[in-house]
Amino acid sequence: MKVDCLESTLEKSLQAKFPSDLKVSILLDFTRGSRGRKNSRTMLLPLLQKFPEQVRVSLFHTPNLRGLLRLFIPERFNETIGLQHIKVYLFDNSVILSGANLSDSYFTNRQDRYVFLQDCADVADFFTELVEAVGDVSLQLQGDDTVQVVDGMVHPYKGDRAAYCKAANERVMGVINSARARQQQLHAQTFHGDPLLTQDAAAAGDRRPAPDTWIYPLVQMKPFEIQIDEIVTETLLTEAERGARVYLTTGYFNLTQAYMDLVLGTRAEYQILLASPEVNGFFGAKGVAGAIPAAYVHIERQFYSEVCGLGQQERVQLQEYWRRGWTFHAKGLWLYLAGSSLPCLTLIGSPNFGYRSVHRDLEAQIAIVTESRALQQQLHQGWP
Repeated sequence: MKVDCLESTLEKSLQAKFPSDLKVSILLDFTRGSRGRKNSRTMLLPLLQKFPEQVRVSLFHTPNLRGLLRLFIPERFNETIGLQHIKVYLFDNSVILSGANLSDSYFTNRQDRYVFLQDCADVADFFTELVEAVGDVSLQLQGDDTVQVVDGMVHPYKGDRAAYCKAANERVMGVINSARARQQQLHAQTFHGDPLLTQDAAAAGDRRPAPDTWIYPLVQMKPFEIQIDEIVTETLLTEAERGARVYLTTGYFNLTQAYMDLVLGTRAEYQILLASPEVNGFFGAKGVAGAIPAAYVHIERQFYSEVCGLGQQERVQLQEYWRRGWTFHAKGLWLYLAGSSLPCLTLIGSPNFGYRSVHRDLEAQIAIVTESRALQQQLHQGWP
């Protein structure tokens, strides 16, 4: 159905009286998008064949899946080596950031989180450039169902791994550094009253009030030595003071050792929400996958044993989400400063705070920092 919508919109753009520059760029993971006989790749091929000038389908292939490893690890299990896991949906100047995929269950009976940033050109530009950058270091799907690398790019699993990762780092960091420079300029203008910047804004007729909300994109791509999200998350957990509250949720409880140590070793109160075994997406699956919910329960029990061993069960509380007929996939963090009943910050996006999110996958989320009481109330109500 979603592919049909894209096809219909592309058809209308070609039939419009005025020339349209509509482009559709889709970034998927190679292994996940190619799994099985009917998959995302086969669904998108007709679109690519019909609108070759307007549609781009990029398939990211982790550089860590290569050689004999790539040859012998079966489908589905090869995804554990590393994925393109970013979930961002862009429409002109509007952005939806989420941890959700676009498969049917997410629109029917799967609990997840979404944030819609309407007419937010700066954030839309950043994520457009990020998707294009990752697309450029990915394999390009062709109309005959083959794939090709972009001209001049190192092949992700046939080429030299170090050379590929270096090229990918330079391409993605170019986007990040450019956005960082723009945001630093805006910070200087807003908070430090840079006279030159202020005069320029006034001359341009810019008399907008000082913003009460800031959005910071956070990217994690450890294979390319990009660790921004990890650093920010660790900093938030480290700096959370006594009396502050941190709400944390993940569909797959497998916090990194560093995150667990910070939760156990800091003074803030923690409320951690995770999926009960019955609402884990792998519950009832055939074969080895069916044992995954039990593995997460084992990790949860180990962690809670540590909490109890330290006498911290009042400060660190664990809860399991359960809803009949539903699965749970929501992830994120909410920060409540000491003495406040509403959060001033939330993280929302694709990371699960686990080993794969930090070390293997490509992830992105945003930190929303706000003084707006109305928005703080909405963020508070967004706790599942």
